[in-house]
Amino acid sequence: MLRIDRATYDAIVAHARTDHPDEACGVVAGTEGSDRPERFIPMLNAARSPTFYEFDSADLLRLYRQMDDRDEVPVVIYHSHTATEARPSRTDISYASEPEAHYVLVSTREHGAQTGQAGDDVEFRSFRIVDGEVSEEEVEVVESYLFGHSPTSVVYD
Repeated sequence: MLRIDRATYDAIVAHARTDHPDEACGVVAGTEGSDRPERFIPMLNAARSPTFYEFDSADLLRLYRQMDDRDEVPVVIYHSHTATEARPSRTDISYASEPEAHYVLVSTREHGAQTGQAGDDVEFRSFRIVDGEVSEEEVEVVESYLFGHSPTSVVYD
């Protein structure tokens, strides 16, 4: 199961909507061994495409060095689908290289860049992808990781 705080969930959805009609992509890093997505890192889709995403190789190298320095790992790797459901494509599956990560997909096919709609449900799904095998997992959105505290803030780097 992916347990994610509301601020990070909202930031992923906002990024997907902002980049629509192109696919958005990014990472949410967390402390190694915690499986807790904490540091939201929106990335540039170097492909600038409505049907494909790729991380810029230099940006990705910088990100992995930074995560190493902070004892972090990519807990969530996310991207959007602009015209299809939030389900990994064959290409997504073939590029999945982090067996411990949650692969989150957000579909903007029905909502596009619209934001702030009352009762607006978005298709936000999470998958584990290991050795080409895909399994969907439940997503639990929590207001805060700490009981009795106000919602956490999204940290942008």
